[in-house]
Amino acid sequence: MLKFYTRFEINDVTGSSLTDHDMTQLHYKKITSLQRAVFAKFPSLRVFALSNVATVDNRESLEQHFGGLDGKGLLQIATFLNLVPEEVVSPLDWHRVDEQFLRELLITRHERRCSQLEALNEMPLYPTEQIIWDENVVPSEYYSGESCLALPKLNLQFLTLHDYLLRNFNLFRLESTYEIRQDIEDAVSRMLPWQSEDGDVVFGGWARMALPIASFAVVEVAKPHLGEKKPSRVRADVGVTLSVRREIKAEWENLRKHDVCFLITVKPTQPYGTKYKHREPFIPQVGLVSVRGCEVEGMLDANGRVIEDGPEPRPQLQGENRCYRVWLDSNQYRLDMDDLQEGADDVYESFNILMRRKPKENNFKAVLETIRHLMNTECVVPPWLHDILLGYGDPGAAHYSNMPNQERSLEFNDTFLDYNHLEASFPNYNLKCEVPEENRQPPFRLIFEDVPIEKESDGEDHEETPEGELTKSILVQPYKYEARGPYPSDKPKQNSIRFTPTQVEAIRAGMQPGLTLVVGPPGTGKTDVAVQIISNIYHNHPNQRTLIVTHSNQALNQLFEKIMALDIDERHLLRLGHGEEALETEKDYSRYGRVNYVLAKRMDLLSQVQKLQEALGVSGDNAYTCETAGYFYLYNVMARWEKFQSQICVHEEETDAGKLRAEFEKEFPFGKFFADAPQPLFKGANYDELMDIACSNFRYISDIFNELEEFRAFELLRTGLDRSKYLLVKEAKIIAMTCTHAALKRKELVNLGFRYDNILMEESAQILEIETFIPLLLQNPLDGLNRLKRWIMIGDHHQLPPVIKNMAFQKYSNMEQSLFTRLVRLGVPTVDLDGQGRARASICSLYKWRYKKLEDLQHIFERDEYKQANPGFVHDYQLINVEDFKGVGESEPNPYFYQNLAEAEYIVAVYMYMRLLGYPAAKISILTTYNGQKHLIRDVINARCGNNPLIGWPHKITTVDKYQGQQNDYILISLVRTKAVGHLRDVRRLVVAMSRARLGLYVFGRVSLFKNCLELQQTFKLLTQRPLKLSLVPEDKYPTDRLASADVASQDMRTVENMSEMAQFVYERYMAKMEELKDTLPSEEELQAMRNQLPQEDEEDVPEEASEEPPEKRAAKEEPLSKKKTTEAFKPTPILNEINVDDTEMTQREEIQQEATDEDQTQESAPAEES
Repeated sequence: MLKFYTRFEINDVTGSSLTDHDMTQLHYKKITSLQRAVFAKFPSLRVFALSNVATVDNRESLEQHFGGLDGKGLLQIATFLNLVPEEVVSPLDWHRVDEQFLRELLITRHERRCSQLEALNEMPLYPTEQIIWDENVVPSEYYSGESCLALPKLNLQFLTLHDYLLRNFNLFRLESTYEIRQDIEDAVSRMLPWQSEDGDVVFGGWARMALPIASFAVVEVAKPHLGEKKPSRVRADVGVTLSVRREIKAEWENLRKHDVCFLITVKPTQPYGTKYKHREPFIPQVGLVSVRGCEVEGMLDANGRVIEDGPEPRPQLQGENRCYRVWLDSNQYRLDMDDLQEGADDVYESFNILMRRKPKENNFKAVLETIRHLMNTECVVPPWLHDILLGYGDPGAAHYSNMPNQERSLEFNDTFLDYNHLEASFPNYNLKCEVPEENRQPPFRLIFEDVPIEKESDGEDHEETPEGELTKSILVQPYKYEARGPYPSDKPKQNSIRFTPTQVEAIRAGMQPGLTLVVGPPGTGKTDVAVQIISNIYHNHPNQRTLIVTHSNQALNQLFEKIMALDIDERHLLRLGHGEEALETEKDYSRYGRVNYVLAKRMDLLSQVQKLQEALGVSGDNAYTCETAGYFYLYNVMARWEKFQSQICVHEEETDAGKLRAEFEKEFPFGKFFADAPQPLFKGANYDELMDIACSNFRYISDIFNELEEFRAFELLRTGLDRSKYLLVKEAKIIAMTCTHAALKRKELVNLGFRYDNILMEESAQILEIETFIPLLLQNPLDGLNRLKRWIMIGDHHQLPPVIKNMAFQKYSNMEQSLFTRLVRLGVPTVDLDGQGRARASICSLYKWRYKKLEDLQHIFERDEYKQANPGFVHDYQLINVEDFKGVGESEPNPYFYQNLAEAEYIVAVYMYMRLLGYPAAKISILTTYNGQKHLIRDVINARCGNNPLIGWPHKITTVDKYQGQQNDYILISLVRTKAVGHLRDVRRLVVAMSRARLGLYVFGRVSLFKNCLELQQTFKLLTQRPLKLSLVPEDKYPTDRLASADVASQDMRTVENMSEMAQFVYERYMAKMEELKDTLPSEEELQAMRNQLPQEDEEDVPEEASEEPPEKRAAKEEPLSKKKTTEAFKPTPILNEINVDDTEMTQREEIQQEATDEDQTQESAPAEES
């Protein structure tokens, strides 16, 4: 690493980056100066002095030439080149001039430098077994933070963009290698490879993500490209047998082009029946020999051709044998063939396992290729961003106030609801408005008088306002939207959110050129601000294109759904990636969905043109294509409009409104076309108003033809692919994608000529540094400049960072630091949103201490839902202490797979209690800090109430990390750990956990453990001020009229001591509820009377769901339950982890279950007993 950085591609004096070509020129300069020195001083080295550079610039050649020189000769050359002083006197008496040092100095300085870029281009992108299990390269043990590791670091500053990309490349590669190691160990250990008696491999188990390979053959090794050593392409066929369940078979058959798989060779030494031990080393147990990556080209059909992905359905293949055509890594293949020449084994003869990975986690190769491609091209970052990205210079240099092109006048459209809202939004400014108060209606144009007036570019001398004369005042100019037509649907959609002053400052900063960082604590309306910024840019700069990037598909969909509610023409919206299916809208915003929309809209507009043609009485087929419609507009529509304007202007002085209206209706040529609009068409009282109405109606017509002109390209382009590319490159103005999609598709987007002017990033504190950087470079520079004008990043660095699984990369290499967090740490100015409107004030106090300033918005104190108490609970938030159940607290059936049965049972009992009170399931989410507990809670819900229509499943059961960015009214959290605090010690995770709830938060955990944790004390101090035993108000109903501020009488309150008591209590409530429901069911006679009232002829058409379940059947279902429960005390069903349960134990359990079933002698209750 030291050697690498001593020869790094940077100018030692100016600090500017050097290209590979610059480095080569410097090397030649050094060598030629050495040759000159030798030529002048040492005739014996004349051969060296006259040789060409390529023959003498390697270490062997230099050692050979300089090996014969003594110390005196070496010193002469070194002093001639100014490498050492002529006399070693003070203050340079520390200098070494011995022979060994001087020889090494000359050789090291003049030997050819290995190009970092060449080495990178020859590097295989897939990890092999040597790297995957090398503890020095990919540490697996828990990293304590005390030792130093040989890993690159992501700090605050970087030497050059090349250094920045290289560090990210190496770390991203190693982190994905660690994840691949985990996947391989999981899949191969499940397959249980054993050695058969004849020495072959047999598999004693099976894995969802891996299959034994039936056949493997390399089918093509293409010739290398000019100047390269590696083959240009290596393809192979992999045969497997899909004798697995139908859904797993479908997963294998749906492997897409470019999906990455791994070819694994195992040669086990363990005999039949050996159990795999998770806590022992992996490689000796399974006998793993080699791992190679490959990229799927496609599955082969019966004729051996690759089945292409396309609109037509895939052919159905017979049998279970499938063959995949894959691309192998050419660099790796070349290295393996070189090793084969030297006597190593041929790894391509022995593969016996094919492993796939989850698609979401399997994009590492595409991202690495993108980074490598960026390093091979000249990265052009906007000059105003360059130094800030590298961590140098003034951190505020890219703030809008320091930008030379800051805009003085901004149109805020529908940002402000009224003039009072505008006044409240700029408390530090003096507002001036020349319009009378009654006419001060939005929208407003604001002219900021503290922004200097720019000089005109035409060279005329306009005096720039001196700094001293700039005043902190705003000139407010109300303006009117141009009416778009006579129909009610033509009225633009309006924003209805009353933004706070800090939100308005964030919107203003986002509209200005430069870098804007918005820190948004939970519930402060980050998405609303983002959407308003996008809308305002769209209206202020109609020719600019904005790129929206988020971390998750869900955040992108939330953003998109809000954008659709604003005044943005939907033909300008486009959503890239695979997440558009989850958009909760009938409209399809994907590429092909937008193409279909455009084609349908074109037909609709042409039918409008046909209607206009008939209204004007023009003959001919003018509405056939966009082209003919354009001619029709020019020669018929425009001609009539111009004629109307010239005729009507004669009546400008007319004062009689009735006459004027009659004249307008008579002369207006398109009156017949607007016959279906609200009548009368002309409602004005004077000439100007009537002329405005005529202009708005004509604007409606001209908009039709303008849109058709835009759609004309879709007639000329014939294929869906070409049309979708045109839409992406030309038509769409707001393009949305995830950061992963941007990293995967960068090359494709750049080749298409994709262009954009602004980037808005949501959740930017959750995006990896490199995945934040790549979207800046999704376009080729124009004339050596990047056209990016605005970069808006919205996030919260006090919440969870990007997910890095390896502790060493996370902590030592600082890989979890997002670019957003780095910029905040560097001191880049931020806009901190300070008004939260999500949670009750009391719940907000649990996490607001983490932020500089976080106040509650007014509606938190005014709305009924915040004033009312949570039905059935004394407190709106509470920490409930959960002790061991049968002597067990946390358990760990597998490494790091933490579970806590007592907490799982307690949470599910509370959830059932809430459902019995009437809480909607959709308003309750259950969160936990560990994946193991998430699975356990799902198992408990499934056993207790999942299939019970009265209770059912909550909205979500997931981990805190996965729930970031989401919210719900009521949150139940399980903290799981009872021995050590674990990863909740990270305050950012605590902030996320505490800030998900709006109205009720109930935390279950071991109080004695967490309250002493220093990092969490601020929150747990507040939590422990309330009782640590669950306090209920059992007689409440949902919704309740009880106020949150009202005290609860002690007789109405019930304190629950522990989990068992809560479970028993819920069971009693459930049985009482069932009795209550029985009484409300109609009797058989009433049911028959209802049936008789139905129309006889429609009897067959009545759907089955419409008929009520007969009471006899319902009673038969419930009777055995009531019999059993009244005679026996409540026993919680044990939820056991059955991963390591052997067959004998399972058989014994099944026998016990069968006996219990026989005793009941009731057919309907059997499923309940089994569950």
